[in-house]
Amino acid sequence: MKRLMLTGPGELRWEEHPEPELSGPGQALVRPVALATCDIDPAVLRGAFPLPGPYPFGHEGVAEVVAVGPEVRSVAVGDRVVVPFQISCGSCRSCARGRTGNCRSHPPLSTFGLGAMGGLDWGGLWADLALVPHADAMLVPLPSGVDPVAVASASDNIPDAYRSVGPQLAADPGAEVLVIGGPAAPSIGLYAAGLAVALGSARVVYLDDSAERLEIANSLGAEAIEGPREARVGRFPIIVEAAGGAKALRAAIDATAYDGWCTSVSVQLQDVALPILDMYTRCCTFHTGRAHVRPVIPAVLDLVAAGRFDPALVTTATVAWDESVDALLETPMKLVAVR
Repeated sequence: MKRLMLTGPGELRWEEHPEPELSGPGQALVRPVALATCDIDPAVLRGAFPLPGPYPFGHEGVAEVVAVGPEVRSVAVGDRVVVPFQISCGSCRSCARGRTGNCRSHPPLSTFGLGAMGGLDWGGLWADLALVPHADAMLVPLPSGVDPVAVASASDNIPDAYRSVGPQLAADPGAEVLVIGGPAAPSIGLYAAGLAVALGSARVVYLDDSAERLEIANSLGAEAIEGPREARVGRFPIIVEAAGGAKALRAAIDATAYDGWCTSVSVQLQDVALPILDMYTRCCTFHTGRAHVRPVIPAVLDLVAAGRFDPALVTTATVAWDESVDALLETPMKLVAVR
């Protein structure tokens, strides 16, 4: 089979590789049909994120099941499924608590398509076939009528956005939301804005200095405000920081209302000083870290199936599978390749 290899910044190539085979009763083989870039992928390709390669590329996508082990019950051959990027067994203590990104049955950070950080043994999803080790625990069937192309990022970035607004709006229905958008996690910030609208926030403000992202935010139903990431636009019960960098993180914390939640979905590559006394005084809940995506994928798909949220509005480029390399090297914000 063919799989896509990242061999260095700005370097991708297809290579021939032996097809994976079922080796356990709970496994499945899947054929990716719609693959998306994660927000860190363009940065990796530009050499701005420390994952230089070589490694099998790709960790977001929808696939078709082509084979299952004899103990698999939740999916069948021919099903279209979201493949979570994190490897999780579904039965260990962490998985039972919904912390599927920290599954104890495998080495820490085990994922598809993230090189040494996620473990090279899992391979990437930008390939003809992929082996899913825990099919019943991991794979999520697509609801009827949901376009695989629209939800190609349901493996990672869309659930990452959901965790920043979904639980918070469930605890405080109608609460106002501020998303500080930017280049670090551009699609996650936009997904968060759209999901907040879908989940009934009374007001969703999206702050950014990019005309392209502001236009997308407006199409998702958010109030798009052009300005620098440190601009003061009020205090909000729910804040999402997706811009990256110390200024954006500090601005997000400063904008968090009393008893508010601030979630940073960007990856900070350097330590940032936090105003702990001020956060303490306002009873500010701050969260950062990798999202545990598998438990919330069904909720995301339900919103899409109900017509309340359209993640396709965030996609900036859609190409055929055999055009993947050239399209990836152009590093669009959100690319989806379709087989």
